[in-house]
Amino acid sequence: MEKKYQFKPSNTIMIPIKEIRDDPERVSQAIAQKGEDIEIKKILELDKELRFLIKETEGKKAKRNSISQDIAKLKLENVDAANLIADMKVLSSEIKTSDATIAKLKENSDNLLRWIPNIPHDSVPIGKNSTENKVVRYWGESIESSFKLQNHTELAQSLGLIDFARGSKISGSGFPLYTKQGARLERALINFMLDHHVKRNYTEMMTPFLTLSESMEATGQIPKLGEDMYHIEKDELYLIPTAEVPLTNIHREEILEESELPIKYAAYSPCFRREAGSYGKETRGLLRIHQFNKVEMVKFVKPKYSYMELESLTEDAESILKALGLRYRVVCLCTGDLSFAASKCYDLEVWAPGEERWLEVSSCSNFESFQSRRGNIRYRDKNGSVQFLHTLNGSGLATPRLMIALLESFQDNEGNVQIPNVLQPYFGNEVLK
Repeated sequence: MEKKYQFKPSNTIMIPIKEIRDDPERVSQAIAQKGEDIEIKKILELDKELRFLIKETEGKKAKRNSISQDIAKLKLENVDAANLIADMKVLSSEIKTSDATIAKLKENSDNLLRWIPNIPHDSVPIGKNSTENKVVRYWGESIESSFKLQNHTELAQSLGLIDFARGSKISGSGFPLYTKQGARLERALINFMLDHHVKRNYTEMMTPFLTLSESMEATGQIPKLGEDMYHIEKDELYLIPTAEVPLTNIHREEILEESELPIKYAAYSPCFRREAGSYGKETRGLLRIHQFNKVEMVKFVKPKYSYMELESLTEDAESILKALGLRYRVVCLCTGDLSFAASKCYDLEVWAPGEERWLEVSSCSNFESFQSRRGNIRYRDKNGSVQFLHTLNGSGLATPRLMIALLESFQDNEGNVQIPNVLQPYFGNEVLK
């Protein structure tokens, strides 16, 4: 596979090589279940060669140290040490060559390891694609209508909420321009969701919207998802695809105290995605766009509690949909639909009656130690032992498809849209007319 990214030297730890050594079949099977093709055999061959060369070089370095001590001793005794000095020069040259070879082998090994996805949790259903995902639960009543429902693009046009044509004129397709009541409704959704999560003990943050490559690598966006990222080559910065990236990197290269955990952050951000793999998919209106708004939740937790925390994270995302009165379902993703970095993920899909389909508005994922290893994020337990923590994140929520469901679910036969009660104080009116 092609690897376009040049990574800066770091202490980045991917999947532990020992885990691959101990059970290569299990790792290979898990990778295949995610639909990836990784050269495990080549990784193990490199690892074997690397370990042999390191051991051999350490032996030479020990011998060089011994010769150095003998030379010093002979010099003190005024004895000719020319032969030993010549031997040490040869040995030093061999060591220099070996060190360079070790560095190259290590670089090659790390580049292969970076492409290994996270291992799915045992509870994740095995499947090839989204058709094999498992619905966990439904919430809300189905919508019965006595009139023909409009879809969100028709409502957005008739109500003057979004100007897709002028958005395209400004930035190209996939960049909507929210106008008047549409802009106000978008802001109302963001403010409501932030306040809602803060009341549930999340700490609100406002992050940078551009990040270094190290930050993108830590969360698993690159190298795997590099083609979907907007990259500013001159400054070596990336536009964030989600606030998950800066939020998770707040504690990169840090050791937290056990008493600080769990840490729960929530942040609003615009999100930028090239959607390189979306050709042939539905892109009408707000269904698939390059810039959108989202409120994100991120957790740093102790490993033994991470799956309990995943359930509560999912409930936090669901609570937004319940508060808005929108019908939704929770779906457990199968191995083949699971993201590169996730061990387990629940998608929240809201029902859009005008589109007559379920639309994903949130993904709630447990990454276990995958991101913390790449970002070197650790915690010190009460016994003083330092270990990798687990990270989780979830959309709480993404606004485009939330807006679609809201407009289509609460429309009336005159083309007006009722604003949910919890949103009215933020929006200022009860109805979009």
